[in-house]
Amino acid sequence: MDSAGTVGRADQNRALGLSTVAFTACFAVWTIFSIIGVGIKAELGLNEAQFGLLVATPILTGSITRLFLGVWTEKYGGRLVFTAQMALTAIATWALTFASTYPMYLIAALGIGLAGGSFIIGVAYVSRFYDAGHQGTALGIFGAGNVGAAVTKFVAPFVMVAYGWQGVAHVWAIGLGIMAIIFFVFAKDDPELVARRKSGVKPPSFATQFAPLRNLQVWRFSLYYFFVFGAFVALALWMPHYLIDVYGLDIRAAGMAAAVFSLSASLFRAYGGHLSDKFGARKVMYWTFGFSLVLLFMLSYPPTNYVIQAKGGPIAFSTEMALWPFVITLFVLGFFMSLGKAAVFKHIPVYYPQHVGAVGGLVGMIGGLGGFALPIGFGALLELTGIYTSCFALLFALVAVSLGWMHLSVRAMERAAHGPALDALPELPEMQSIHLPERTTMPRTLTEWHPEDETFWKEKGRAVARRNLWLSIPALLLAFSVWMVWSVVVARLPAIGFDFTSSQLFWLAALPGLSGATLRIFYSFMVPIFGGRLWTTLSTGSLLLPAMGIGYAVQNPETPYLIFLTLALLCGLGGGNFASSMANIAYFFPKAEKGNALALNAGLGNLGVSVMQFLVPIAITAGVFGAMGGAPVTLDDGSQLWMQNAGFVWVPFILIATVAVWLGMNDIADAKASFRDQAVIFGRFHNWVMCVLYTGTFGSFIGYSAGFPLLTRLMFPEVNALQYVFLGPLVGALSRAGTGWISDRFGGGRVTFWTFLGMIVAVYGVIFFLPSGGQGGSFMGFFACFMALFFLTGVGNASTFQMIPSIMRQEVPRLMPQLDAAALQKQSERESAAIIAFTSAIAAYGAFFIPKLYGTSISMTGAPNGALWCFLIFYVVCVAITWTFYSRKNAPVPC
Repeated sequence: MDSAGTVGRADQNRALGLSTVAFTACFAVWTIFSIIGVGIKAELGLNEAQFGLLVATPILTGSITRLFLGVWTEKYGGRLVFTAQMALTAIATWALTFASTYPMYLIAALGIGLAGGSFIIGVAYVSRFYDAGHQGTALGIFGAGNVGAAVTKFVAPFVMVAYGWQGVAHVWAIGLGIMAIIFFVFAKDDPELVARRKSGVKPPSFATQFAPLRNLQVWRFSLYYFFVFGAFVALALWMPHYLIDVYGLDIRAAGMAAAVFSLSASLFRAYGGHLSDKFGARKVMYWTFGFSLVLLFMLSYPPTNYVIQAKGGPIAFSTEMALWPFVITLFVLGFFMSLGKAAVFKHIPVYYPQHVGAVGGLVGMIGGLGGFALPIGFGALLELTGIYTSCFALLFALVAVSLGWMHLSVRAMERAAHGPALDALPELPEMQSIHLPERTTMPRTLTEWHPEDETFWKEKGRAVARRNLWLSIPALLLAFSVWMVWSVVVARLPAIGFDFTSSQLFWLAALPGLSGATLRIFYSFMVPIFGGRLWTTLSTGSLLLPAMGIGYAVQNPETPYLIFLTLALLCGLGGGNFASSMANIAYFFPKAEKGNALALNAGLGNLGVSVMQFLVPIAITAGVFGAMGGAPVTLDDGSQLWMQNAGFVWVPFILIATVAVWLGMNDIADAKASFRDQAVIFGRFHNWVMCVLYTGTFGSFIGYSAGFPLLTRLMFPEVNALQYVFLGPLVGALSRAGTGWISDRFGGGRVTFWTFLGMIVAVYGVIFFLPSGGQGGSFMGFFACFMALFFLTGVGNASTFQMIPSIMRQEVPRLMPQLDAAALQKQSERESAAIIAFTSAIAAYGAFFIPKLYGTSISMTGAPNGALWCFLIFYVVCVAITWTFYSRKNAPVPC
């Protein structure tokens, strides 16, 4: 229903004016901690991470509530919802002054965060007063209410100096309460709500409102807004603290300087709406991301001293951004972020005119979560690296990903519209005379592949599939070896002269898991896009970077911690390979042999962890590379250690595997698919359920493998852990490779159910045999229970992957009944492969969270028991999920 065309100019101006002022007041309250947080930090003696959490907590509430406030605005109207939201926020702001402890401040901050939900209320309310040709400008003017952050920066420091931070809270609470009354009295209901009431039409249901959220496009818009708005909020909160620490300003000067950024990132939003109406939102987004990339590179470059060995002697110079160039650069960055905020929300009323509240709520929520997550990330990066400009480096990476995704999406749309014409174009104009696309052939591509055809499979298919499998296994084994080599390297760093704390060591042990899991999300979709042969070659060859980097970095005790952080992240390249390898092998085998093939590929690939933990301790005790490998380190007991061999030992094997994969593997033409084709899995309920279950099995396997060496050394320092720890991953890998047939015979759901029950018992055993207060404990009992855990994770890894094709063979016909038998089989295989890869990506985060939870539990309580109890509770949840959906009698999807 479109009633905007009948609204008078006076009503439009009334709605826009009142909403903009109300949003400005709400935004001023939402960012109040950027100023008063400095006073609270000093009063409570908070560290950087605690301060980051405090200033980010209101952003969390404001972000999450946007989704619901947007839907309620669609249903009940902006006048009522906006008034209630401002009144509740005013009460929470006043209540802040009664807090006395850090947890109480966090609870009060959650209430203040309601102010952030005002944005989506205003967007849904204002957009209904304007037609599509003027919505961009109107929403841009409304969005300029972000200037409330600058109001807080300008005014709050002076109020705080005069009356303390409590005075700021009182004044802001009173102002917002008055605004709530004004809005309720003078605002009018939007025309669509009025028309709906007159006609008696019921408001849209929640299911109808949330339906567009299944579109990947909505999530892409959300990522854009995560930067243009989330980073704006994060920087608005972080800059006063940054300016005080880096440039030595006092709170008033820092607030004024930070307000320059807040002003430019707010006021020009209206201009961004005008440009989006005039030139198109896509073009404005290209301007935003392109210029932001350059500006953030400048801001992320830390103060650096250079010494160049020139002909006439050394030339020394340094680079550092002074205060005023910094402020000017921030102003320009804010200008382009302001344009981007308007451009993102220009898309929403155009693409989703009947779902502005729900779609805008999700986009606003994800953007607001950026304002919550990024300050925490800023604080963590600062503590890890000690480099203040690391916050801008993080944003630089975020913009690069956003720009890349947007450009690929635009190119995909162009290809969908003009595919044949684009294919006829040469890569370079000089190739015009020799460019013959009709003669182009793809080497080693299987154009006909029918593994379910018994005759084809026996005569040709089985031999080809097995050759690809046996080439894939050693490549994946090497990937796991490089991914997990860091767990052994970290355990030996103190012995060779690196003075890192336990917290720093656990971070190094955990980061390969974080980067590997994140890369798996992208690797999940690469095989259908690039082909299994090419992608396996590239991904295997990329392992040379961390392998050689480790070899050089560990030879110098002066190597900065930042270099080790980088190498830890690069080790994640090995973790990413699993997702693409499993997706690739899944295409080659028929369903009767798919479970066993995947179990062999994954199980023997997982064996790389055990091979690494067995081989590296041997390799580092001998100079196997002679003078080329570098000198050894002499330990306190007189023995010598070639720690560099932990990296160098894999280099020749990686080179051999890369060449073998390129020469011996195949691509399957029918397996090619765009990201859009594969993205259908994000709307499959059982994709997300299996992510949880596979996190319980593989996430446990890889997390325990990463944390087992360091945990054993800390809990049982009298035991030489490196002699034994390789057995855990060995048991887990072999049990996965050897138990796939059990799931084929008894059903994956049933095997998974009993596996999780066994894991609960094993974790309890680990807790029981741990020493308490440094006393007691039993290494043999601890070790035996962990061996049982590793064995069970292997069984569960095989059973969960056996479940996925079975689930999709039942679900795809139900969800897509219009497809014929051949199309159903192809769709089921495509979705199964994509889900197998994606679940492996999510589960791989266990390699990060398990070691990190160990470290957190030990730092807080002195023991890892808290982390282990968390794992046990998670397995209980997995048991309940498996029984509910897959293993009980009359389960929705028995398997």
